[in-house]
Amino acid sequence: MSELAYAYEPKVKTRMLLLDKKTEDTVKNYLPSREVTLGMASFFSVMGDPTRLKIISALSISGMCVGDLSQVLEINQTTLSHQLHNLRRGGIVDSFRQGKVVFYSIKNPVIQDILLWCLEFV
Repeated sequence: MSELAYAYEPKVKTRMLLLDKKTEDTVKNYLPSREVTLGMASFFSVMGDPTRLKIISALSISGMCVGDLSQVLEINQTTLSHQLHNLRRGGIVDSFRQGKVVFYSIKNPVIQDILLWCLEFV
């Protein structure tokens, strides 16, 4: 740990924060709970696969059925169905059935914003 980050008492072995109490309290108050950080990590885990990102990107443009997605993305239907299952379980995509055909779409428009923000990073 950097000497700039903490000042140490030599005999007591307690560290003193260089932050003022108000800043320390603000940081502690706004830190997400363990439950929330686990949910966030799970979200980023689902979003962290190139194939799933390709699917999400396509569905951000237009909702589609598995057959159309498979053809447009050049992914076999078995792989695509598996990845769509992961995305549904992760709360990223939604599906509805129309007869024998299942259509997929982005569940929340915030996902599209996250993709756009990500594009600014890369």
